[in-house]
Amino acid sequence: MSAENTQTTMTGSDYDSTKGLASESKEATERYLTFRTDNLIFGVSTNYIIEIITNHVITAMPMMPNYVKGIINLRGQIVPIIDIRSRLGKPAIEYTNTTCVIVLNVDSVFIGIIVDAVEQVLDIDYSRISSVPANNREELVSGMISMPDNKVVLLMDCETLVNNS
Repeated sequence: MSAENTQTTMTGSDYDSTKGLASESKEATERYLTFRTDNLIFGVSTNYIIEIITNHVITAMPMMPNYVKGIINLRGQIVPIIDIRSRLGKPAIEYTNTTCVIVLNVDSVFIGIIVDAVEQVLDIDYSRISSVPANNREELVSGMISMPDNKVVLLMDCETLVNNS
C-alpha cells in the first residue's frame, strides 16, 4: 500500500501548535484502518493489524467453508485466509488490483481477510461509536460511526471473526 493511500483524520483539538501533533487528548480514541467490501466501509483496529499484502499465493484447502480461501505461509507462520465478502454472505467478485489481504493477530491467532480495497486510517473517538440497530444486527460488527461526509463506518468485531470462522 502506498503512502498516498493512507490518511489520518484529525480534529482541531488534535493539534497543539506548541507541541506539534496531539498530545494526549481528553477523549479516548483508537486508530482504525478502513476498508471497502461490497460497497460497505468497515473499520478494523490497527492494534490487530500485522500487515497488508497485495500479492501472495493462497494455497487452497479441501473441505473448508466457501469463505475460507486457503492458507498462506507468511515468514514461517501459516495464516488462514478468509474472503470477508463471502463470510458476510455477499456475492463473490473477481479480484482486482485494489484487492488485498489484511493480516490480523487476534489473541495470538493469525488470520488474513481478503477485502475489496483499503481506504484510510482514522482516529475514532470511543464516545462517537453507536451500537448497531437490533433489526440490522450483523455478527461481525461491534459498532458503527457516522463520518462527516455522511458515510457510515462499521467497526469489525475481530474476536467474533476469529472465534466463529
